[in-house]
Amino acid sequence: MLTISTPGRICLFGEHQDYLGLPVIAAAISRRVQMTGQHRSDNKIIIHLPDIGSELQMEVFATRMPYREKRDYFRSGYNVLIDKGLKFSKGIECTVNGNIPINSGTSSSSALLVTWIHFLSKMADVPRHFTSQELGELAYIAEIVEFNEPGGMMDQLSTAIGNAVYLQFEPKVVVRELKPNLGTFVLADSREPKDTIGVLKRAKFARLELIQKIRQTLPSFSLHDFNTSGQEDLKKLLTNDEYALLGGTLRNRDILREALALFESGEMSNEKLGQLLIEHHGILRDLLQISTPKIEAMMSAALAAGALGGKINGSGGGGCMFVYAPHEPEKVADAMNAVGGRSYIIRIDRGTTVHIS
Repeated sequence: MLTISTPGRICLFGEHQDYLGLPVIAAAISRRVQMTGQHRSDNKIIIHLPDIGSELQMEVFATRMPYREKRDYFRSGYNVLIDKGLKFSKGIECTVNGNIPINSGTSSSSALLVTWIHFLSKMADVPRHFTSQELGELAYIAEIVEFNEPGGMMDQLSTAIGNAVYLQFEPKVVVRELKPNLGTFVLADSREPKDTIGVLKRAKFARLELIQKIRQTLPSFSLHDFNTSGQEDLKKLLTNDEYALLGGTLRNRDILREALALFESGEMSNEKLGQLLIEHHGILRDLLQISTPKIEAMMSAALAAGALGGKINGSGGGGCMFVYAPHEPEKVADAMNAVGGRSYIIRIDRGTTVHIS
C-alpha cells in the first residue's frame, strides 16, 4: 500500500507580486492532502473522494487521455507523466482525504496535483524518482500549462518542496530553501467566497498597465532593480492613484527582502516578523483593496489576543488569512472564531512525502 501526503501553503511575503515577475516567500503548512492506494488486477483507475462524496473512474491509456471537463486535473496529471515517458499497464485504486481548506487560498488544488503526480510516479511500470522541485514543476504544467490558465509556480513548488522557500521566477527560476526557527501560526477561513476577478482587475491588470505606462518614458524601468530614491521623479508621469500603487508595489518588494535577510540571519526575531507581516497586509488592504471587513475584524481580534502580526492569504476578496502567534495560539484562534472565522493552529511543515506499507 502506497501513501503520499502533501501540505497546503501560505504566502508569507510577496503576495500579488509573483505575476509581476517579483519573488515570493511561501511556506508549507501542517494541513495536508493524503492519497493511499495500490494496483488493481484490471486496467481501471478508481479514485475515491469521500471528503466531497464523489468517485472518479478512468482507464489506463498508453497515450495521453482526452479531457472530459474544465480543469480535469487527474487526467492532466496522468498526461504530463505520459509525456515524460512513464508507462502504466495496471489499474490503480486509491482514496483521497485532506484537511486543507478548499477554495480559500491555501493551494488545495496544487497540493492534490502534487500528490497525484507523486503517487503515479511510484505506481508506473518502472517507478520514477522525481525531486521535490521536479514534482512541483510537473504539477505546474498539469494545472496551469495544460489548461492555458494564468498563474505562477508558487503554489506547486511550495507544496512540493515544503518548509519555507524563497522563489524567484525571473530571469530564471531560483529556489532557496529557508529554515527559519518559526513558532505557531493560526490560519483562519473567513468563509467568504473569493472575488478573484474583481481583485485581479486592480491588483494585477492595473499594475501591469502602470508598468507599461512608465516604460513609454523610461524603457529600462524594472521592478527588480528600480531604486526607490528615484520614485519621486515618476510622479509627474502618473496619477495619484497610480503613484500610490507603484509605491506599495516597491515597498512590498523591499519588505520581502527584509524578511529574507531576517530568515537567513540565524537570529530570528518574532516581533520583527510580525511587524513585516502587518506592513505587508496594510499595503494589500489599502492599496490593492483585497481585504474585507470580516477579515479585518478577524485580524483585529487576533492582534488584540496576542498575535504578533498577520496578513490576508491568497488572491483575497474573501478566503483565508493567517497570523503569527507563537504564544497562546489557542487564545488567538478563539478570538478569530468569535468574530465568525474558522481557525486552525498550524506549523510550518515538510513537503510531499511517501510511505509504503
